Amino acid sequence: MQIEMRGIDKSFGGNAVLKSAGFLLDDGEIHALMGENGAGKSTLMKILTGVYTKDAGTVLVDGKEVCYNNPQEAEKAGIVFIHQELNVLFDLTVEENMFLGKEIKKAFGVCDKKAMRKKVKEILDMLGVKIDPGQRMDELSIGQQQMIEIAKALMVDAKVIIMDEPTAALTQSETEVLFEVVNSLRKKGVSIVYISHRMEEIFELCDRITVLRDGSYIGTKKISEIDMNDVVKMMIGREIGERYPARESAIGDVIFEVKNLNCPGVFENVSFQVHAGEVLGVSGLMGSGRTEIMQAIFGNMPNVTGDIYLNCQIIKNKNPQQAIANGIGFITEDRKVEGLMLEESIMKNISLANLGRISKNGVIQKKEEQDLVKRGIEELKIKCFGPQHECNNLSGGNQQKVVFAKWIYTDPKVLILDEPTRGVDIGAKKEIYNIINELAAKGVAIIMVSSELPEVLGMSDRVMVVSEGKITGIINKEDANQENVMILATGGDLNGK
Repeated sequence: MQIEMRGIDKSFGGNAVLKSAGFLLDDGEIHALMGENGAGKSTLMKILTGVYTKDAGTVLVDGKEVCYNNPQEAEKAGIVFIHQELNVLFDLTVEENMFLGKEIKKAFGVCDKKAMRKKVKEILDMLGVKIDPGQRMDELSIGQQQMIEIAKALMVDAKVIIMDEPTAALTQSETEVLFEVVNSLRKKGVSIVYISHRMEEIFELCDRITVLRDGSYIGTKKISEIDMNDVVKMMIGREIGERYPARESAIGDVIFEVKNLNCPGVFENVSFQVHAGEVLGVSGLMGSGRTEIMQAIFGNMPNVTGDIYLNCQIIKNKNPQQAIANGIGFITEDRKVEGLMLEESIMKNISLANLGRISKNGVIQKKEEQDLVKRGIEELKIKCFGPQHECNNLSGGNQQKVVFAKWIYTDPKVLILDEPTRGVDIGAKKEIYNIINELAAKGVAIIMVSSELPEVLGMSDRVMVVSEGKITGIINKEDANQENVMILATGGDLNGK
C-alpha cells in the first residue's frame, strides 16, 4: 500500500500544529518519521487514520483520495496505528483487550473462547512474550502492556502499521524481538511508519527517513545517504554536539546506602551504595526488578525488609511522604499517570510538590509561588505560554522538565530517575542530561534506571545490573560496555565470560 499526504494543515485553537506538511510511504518499506516533540509527527498520523480532521491538504492511498472519519474506517482499509499513549482497559484481561470489538463468534453469537485463546497465544509466542492471556492488564508492567498493544495490531491483516515510540518501554532483548517481527512484516509487503527518538533504532531498522520541524516538512532521505548528525540538524536546525555532555565527576563520600533489601517473590538481598555527586546507572531486562527496587526504597512497596541509610543514619521510608521528608525524590517511569496532573497547570504541578517552600503558616505565598515557577520555567527551558499552561498541552520533553522542576526544588539529597528520557526527543534529552549533571555537581546522589543501554553507559559513573531480583554486578565506568552489561543482565558472570 502506498500513502501520500500533501499540503496538510492543522490548527488547534489558533495554534498551527501542521503547516503544509507532507509524507510519502511506499510498499513494503520501514519509513522513519522524526522530529522534536511537538513537531507534528503524531498529529499527521492521526489525520491519516481519522482521529483528527485536516484543515487543508490531500491524503492519497494507492493513488485515490481518501478521508477516514475514524480509526475503525482506517483499520478496515488496512491501516493500524499503535499509539504512544497506551490504549488498554486495565480491568480486563489480556485476551479481552486484544479481542475487544473483534471477538471470534460461534453459532448464535457466542464467543469462541478456545479459538480466541489459541490466536492470542500464537501472536504472543511470535513476539516472544510470556504472559498469561487470562491475566488482567493492571497486573502487567508498562513494557508488557506495550507488547500487548503491538500484539493487538498484529491480529489485524494490516497493510500499513504506524508505530509511535513502540520500544519506549521495552528492553534491549524485547526490542530485538520486535525488530525481527517488523522485518518479517516488511518481507510480506507490509509498510511500517516508525516514529522514534532512538537514533540507533532508526539507523538499524529503517529504509528512509522523513523529518518534520515545527509542523513543516523538512525533507526525506535514504538512511544509507545520511548520518546521525545530518538527522539532528534536520530536526532542530543546528548541530547538537556530543549526545552525552561531558561531566567532571567530583564524587564525594558515600551519602546513601541500601543493605539487604528484600521483598518476597520480587527481589532479594539488594545492597548498594551511592556517593554524593555520583550518577549510578541501573540496567536489567524487563521484569528484572529494577523499578520495584526503586519503588521499595521510596516506600511504595509492601512487605519490604532491610535497611536504608542516608548520611550514615538509618532512615525509615514507610511511605512516599516519609521518603520525601527524608530527602529522597523519585521521577517515575510513567509521567502521564504518576508524574503529573495532566489537566492542571505547570504552576499547580510545581507548587504542590513544594508547599513547604512557598507556604507560611499553611497559606501559599503568591509571590514566592510565582517566583519559584518562573525560575523553574527559565532554568529548565520549559517551552510554554506561561505558568498557567496546562501540562496536557505540553510536548513530552517539556512535560518531563516539569516533573524535574517539581523535584529539584524540594532539594533532594538522593534523586531516583526511572526512565528519565522516555519518549523525549534528542534536543530535550540533551537538556535533561545537562540537568542531571548540574544536580550531580551540586552533590545530589543520582540513581538512574534506563532501558536505553547507550544512555546508561553514556551518563553513569558506575552501572549496577539487576537480573531476576538480584544485583549481579556493579561495574566501574571504564569496564562498562554493552557486552558486560548484557552478560550480567542475563545472569552471567564476567569472570567466566
